[in-house]
Amino acid sequence: MEQKIKQDINIGRNIRDLRKKKKMTQDILAAKMQLLGCNTTRSSLAKIEAGIQHISVSELCAIKEVLNASYDEILKCFTENKE
Repeated sequence: MEQKIKQDINIGRNIRDLRKKKKMTQDILAAKMQLLGCNTTRSSLAKIEAGIQHISVSELCAIKEVLNASYDEILKCFTENKE
C-alpha cells in the first residue's frame, strides 16, 4: 500500500513554482518521474499542484530528484512559518 501525504499546506504551489523556475512543463516533469519508476501522469501532477490530490511519498521523492530541489524548498511555507 502506497502512503499518501495530506497537504495541510499547499506544497503543490511550491512544486509548481520550482518546476516553472526550471522551465519545465508538467508533461516533462511527469515523464522524468516515470523514468525514475514513479507512475505519475501529467493529470495527477496538475491535481497535486492545485492541491486537489494528495501526494505520495514516492512522488515527493521523485519530484525532489527531478527538480534537484531540497525538501526545505518544497515545504517552504512550513519552514518559513517555523522561523
